[in-house]
Amino acid sequence: MGTYTVPRRLGLAVALAATVLGAVAPGAVAAEIIVGAGSKARIHYDVGRAICRHIQRTIQDVTCEAVGIEGRDAAEPIAVLSNVRNGAIEVGLVLSDWQYYAFRGAGPAKFMDVKFDNLRSLFSLHGEPFTVVARRDSGIGSLDDLAGNRVNIGNPGSTQRATMNMVMKAKGWTVKSFQLADELAESEQFLALCHNRVQATVSTVAHPNPAIAKALKVCDARIVEVAGERIDSLIAANSFFASMEVPAGIYKGVDNPVATFGVTLTAVSSEDIDEDQVYAIVKTVFDNLDKFKRLHPVLGALEPGRMVTDGLTAPLHPGAIRYFREQGMM
Repeated sequence: MGTYTVPRRLGLAVALAATVLGAVAPGAVAAEIIVGAGSKARIHYDVGRAICRHIQRTIQDVTCEAVGIEGRDAAEPIAVLSNVRNGAIEVGLVLSDWQYYAFRGAGPAKFMDVKFDNLRSLFSLHGEPFTVVARRDSGIGSLDDLAGNRVNIGNPGSTQRATMNMVMKAKGWTVKSFQLADELAESEQFLALCHNRVQATVSTVAHPNPAIAKALKVCDARIVEVAGERIDSLIAANSFFASMEVPAGIYKGVDNPVATFGVTLTAVSSEDIDEDQVYAIVKTVFDNLDKFKRLHPVLGALEPGRMVTDGLTAPLHPGAIRYFREQGMM
């Protein structure tokens, strides 16, 4: 398994603890925080960079570096979590389903030799909603309308396909429920939509998304609501899912919020990371949340209450608990 390995910084706890108290001790060693994300998950890496910029602007004498971590022979989220587990990085960014699987030893992590029971949640970040985009001339106006039509269900092994499989199971569908069940990758599906090879596509992405914006405009498409009792049951049965919306006004023609559900990007650490370090990281994000939200478009819709709950299936780190209790958030 490919991992990014860094030496531990001896001055980190001293500098961060002093910052929490409002001053840095004379001669304190400059510290460094490593925030890791999958190297192929560009949006996650960009959010990691935003976290680091925020930390460096608001915590005195503490530097921060975002790194892309390659999975090599393992999925990249597992590679990120392995670095968190081993203490090679302070903070890892992974989607909520991977946090769930790793901590519980389920799904893709079921047969791994190592345990991830030392993972601890810090907070959640932006959502990545399951998004159905359909051609307006298809007559598809709801999730139920997908049946009997030409739909790209995603390439095997992708996040969009994994979520679509769960939706299909919840709805009692198989690939035979569609006139065509295509298996195109995310990068190919919107061209197929524009050319009418498929009438609808599914994505699991953060919004705003340039590819979806282009599809809505060029392909004369719309975003379709994903809702109903079976979707509610799917969310209730899987704690890594949360109800979400594609916000109104984020794309041309999307004048009202569109209900759906999805996974959430989460920030995790090891239980071995010093409590004062985690407290300082959480404090600087939440105390300056308005500034933090302006660092990247996908962060603009963050809500403090949901950041404490959505997608956090590993226990909260004591440093995070301390801050949230001080603020009356739990």
